Amino acid sequence: MPEHSISKPREITFYNHGVIEHIEDLVVQETPLTLFLNHTELATMICSPHGYKELGVGFLLTEGLVQKPSDIVDISCREEDGLLWIETSSPVPQTNNFLRRHIASCCGKSRAGLYFINDARQLKPVQSNARFTPEHLLKMINLLEEKSATFKRTGGVHSAALADSSGMLCMYEDIGRHNAVDKVLGYAFLNNIPADDKCLLLSGRVASEILIKAVRANIPLVLSRSAPTGLTIDLAEEMNITVVGFARGQRFSIYSHQEKIII
Repeated sequence: MPEHSISKPREITFYNHGVIEHIEDLVVQETPLTLFLNHTELATMICSPHGYKELGVGFLLTEGLVQKPSDIVDISCREEDGLLWIETSSPVPQTNNFLRRHIASCCGKSRAGLYFINDARQLKPVQSNARFTPEHLLKMINLLEEKSATFKRTGGVHSAALADSSGMLCMYEDIGRHNAVDKVLGYAFLNNIPADDKCLLLSGRVASEILIKAVRANIPLVLSRSAPTGLTIDLAEEMNITVVGFARGQRFSIYSHQEKIII
């Protein structure tokens, strides 16, 4: 992913120890992407300007609107206008939860508590026998940090990636942490990559909505440089997901289902 696609140079005024400089600095870009599902406007997401198809498909997957790649009949995108059309073999659910929602870059669904009730009722525990070594998990989270080029230059994006025992399979940076996860999961979905032996890598906090996305994709382990919430841990225990947080350097903390890590 070329960095220039999600950041652009801007003229800024820089103050440093009483000295003023006029310099050029990279600033992350954000753009609205409107998703139409079966010709019905479904949601507008504020995101980084790349990976639109992956974002749309990942969003449908983590909302429970598609379950397998064959559910998708056609995808078309007009990037310059921020418009994405996806046709599926199933009709659009006619509920207020889904129709014409606006998804901001800083968070997931609006009124998350109400949506969480609906999500939790549809979830099934992850089915996986995968196990991971501490050494490999630390190698992958350190690689995520190394590859987070846009964050290092701008400080304005979140990172997410998918990895297995062979290494990192895909990675995305986006102004929204939910967007970054959806792009990763959408990439795996579009490329028929099974997720039951993968780990989801995150640069930021593991919120319950992020965990729900992992459940939808049948991912057995979520690994982050940051912390999970209490609700995330409770849900992870119920959904058979290992949550690992504060993975930095040579240490991490295990919050649920330790048995998936070979210690």
